[in-house]
Amino acid sequence: MKLSFVIPARNEESVIKQCLESVIKEIGNRTDCEIVVVNNASTDETKVIASRFAQVKVVDEPRKGLSQARQTGLENTSGELVANVDADVIMPEGWINKVLLAFDADPKLVCFSGRQVYFDSSAVVRFLIIIYYGLTYVSYLINSRILKVGSVVIGGNYVVRRTAMEAIGGFNPKFVFYGEDVDIARRIYKVGKVVFSLKFYIYASGRRVNQDGIWKMAFIYPINYFWTIFFGKPFTKEYTNVRAGK
Repeated sequence: MKLSFVIPARNEESVIKQCLESVIKEIGNRTDCEIVVVNNASTDETKVIASRFAQVKVVDEPRKGLSQARQTGLENTSGELVANVDADVIMPEGWINKVLLAFDADPKLVCFSGRQVYFDSSAVVRFLIIIYYGLTYVSYLINSRILKVGSVVIGGNYVVRRTAMEAIGGFNPKFVFYGEDVDIARRIYKVGKVVFSLKFYIYASGRRVNQDGIWKMAFIYPINYFWTIFFGKPFTKEYTNVRAGK
């Protein structure tokens, strides 16, 4: 199966090079992968830096918004599997193998997601994030296996089948930042199996948590989660400090 990486990037000149280097290293000699960076109305050197990589295709999306950028990436790729990662991630070794093994093993699988490991946060923040993902996994088990009302998808670390995305009509552009992953989990669950695995992780910057503080984020993310679940739209539209690929 061909795997397409879609990386939305808005003003990400400080992190995009490191991200792309790690993705290219993880791909190695594979010929069944492609990388698309969606330049989402950047005003810095993001596009210039990404364009220096011969293995990377850069497309412009002037309409600001995470879901809009991901949709543009989806439309400019051809892989049966589409990996949605952020511009501030670093690929761990074996990430692609885990993806391909998961989808090869289960034809009903339409979305595979996992946690993010913050490589630049304090030990306290990393510990609290471990607790957060523990609670997230419990929620995943209850929602998907007991209540059977939905699943869990972590933005910046999930892979979907193209056919499933087409079946649900693609990304919802009203999700500019918060709630995009929740919306995908809520809709794609209806067309196939969605798996959230704690063993499937990616390294990511914890800069939003570092800037805003763990307690502020602990309030903002849950309220947007429930707002998306019950009202089908985000409570908070945009993140105003850091535009990490979003």
